[in-house]
Amino acid sequence: MSEPIRRALLSVSDKTEIVEFGRFLADQGVEILSTGGTAKMLADANIPVTEVSEHTGFPEIMDGRVKTLQPSIHGGLLAVRANAEHQKAMQDHNIAAIDLLCVNLYPFEETLARGASYDDCVENIDIGGPAMIRAAAKNHNDVTVVVEPEDYQRVMQEMSANSGATHLETRKFLAQRAYARTAAYDAAISTWFADQTDQTWPKRLSFAGELKQTLRYGENPHQTAAFYVNGDSRPGVANATQLQGKDLSYNNLNDTDAAFELVAEFTDTACAIIKHANPCGVAIGDSLVDAYKRAYSCDQESAFGGIVALNRPLDAATAEQIIKVFTEVVIAPSVNADALAILATKKNVRVLTTTTMPDPLAGGRTVKMLSGGLLVQGRDNDLYEDLKVVTEKAPSDAELADMRFAYTVGKHVKSNAIVYVKDGMTVGIGAGQMSRVNSCRIAAFRAEQAAKVAGAEHSWAIGSVVASDAFFPFSDGLFEAVEAGATAVVQPGGSIRDEEVIAAANKAGVAMVFTGMRHFRH
Repeated sequence: MSEPIRRALLSVSDKTEIVEFGRFLADQGVEILSTGGTAKMLADANIPVTEVSEHTGFPEIMDGRVKTLQPSIHGGLLAVRANAEHQKAMQDHNIAAIDLLCVNLYPFEETLARGASYDDCVENIDIGGPAMIRAAAKNHNDVTVVVEPEDYQRVMQEMSANSGATHLETRKFLAQRAYARTAAYDAAISTWFADQTDQTWPKRLSFAGELKQTLRYGENPHQTAAFYVNGDSRPGVANATQLQGKDLSYNNLNDTDAAFELVAEFTDTACAIIKHANPCGVAIGDSLVDAYKRAYSCDQESAFGGIVALNRPLDAATAEQIIKVFTEVVIAPSVNADALAILATKKNVRVLTTTTMPDPLAGGRTVKMLSGGLLVQGRDNDLYEDLKVVTEKAPSDAELADMRFAYTVGKHVKSNAIVYVKDGMTVGIGAGQMSRVNSCRIAAFRAEQAAKVAGAEHSWAIGSVVASDAFFPFSDGLFEAVEAGATAVVQPGGSIRDEEVIAAANKAGVAMVFTGMRHFRH
């Protein structure tokens, strides 16, 4: 246990509950130092407060850029109370100890998010705040540092129970939060400067996240896990509102993100059903319920326990269909009242809304952790510049439309990816195989099974188009697709055997187009 807190410095940008905190400290007999707007707010609430400039004997200068960068402030924070030399220095230079620091920073992230000018962003880079926070956190043996309004209650309760003092373990805990806050703040600033100076890959790349949710476990029950958000305003699972259902699990979060990013690709009314981050079925329709039914029909077996993502407000007719099948998560831009009442009959179904859809063309980065490092890349936000017909037979307009749909879906299927599509609906998907020809076979099998469940006489792959996320290295994959019934093929091209594959397509009498752009998804 430390000595009771006798002097505190309060200087906050976020003034949530600062008056209550200040009043508590004053009632405890703590002398309060403060600056600018915080000092005014406390004074207006009749809380005794001393301006920092009065305490230091030095005025705020340079538009407030210099006000706490003073030996009398930093000496009061950094002095080791049990060190005789430090105590002598304090006496010699008339430095008073500061036992508690309550500071949160200029709102740089918020300023950036609202699209402020370069100069405004620069002016919202806090200098004195981080310096004081780091000083107080370093000297946590003697000083309590608070950077989040949510920690006020903890400090007040502890001071009340311990005659105005705090425990060392609490000060260590608060010091960690302090350094994490300044690290995240500096990460946002350095990332912004990299963007301003066109540094796609700066020498040091910083990432920061804020805990949103601790999870019961990770991918498996023996793994611990948590969900952190990074402040990105992109609509999706990180910023969604949960209207009902159990807490989201690690796998729910991963799969829901995959589902929503996929369905956002389409301007037509669309539905995507995802399982283990791969689509079971994707379709567009004249109505949302039509899109759902078509997506579900692609693979009814795999859709059990899946994620349903919609790019239109969820209505009652679609909700009635969704609740007929065990579904883990439903995510849509919004849910009308009738639909929500229907979904409420399945209380464990997690229902998320996002207000808007993410922009599939927007930039950004994706990150994957490796042992000893990070793999960072730009978002796969392109599809192709042009479709080049490479066979004697050209695709029909209907086939071209299905090719575009199939290739878009293929971008979201784990490689090796093969997608059969007919009339704006996936009819067979082969995902994640080590051999592309095996993905072709699996997708064809799924098309046969879907047709059987629907009572169709022939495989749904007959008369379909087929998309491959990467080139066919041999003609065997193309032959599998043709044998399954595909009449047109879309692939990126680029193999040393392209001519062999083109010749095989011509021999089979199918149309083939190259996109010039592959979409591996590992």
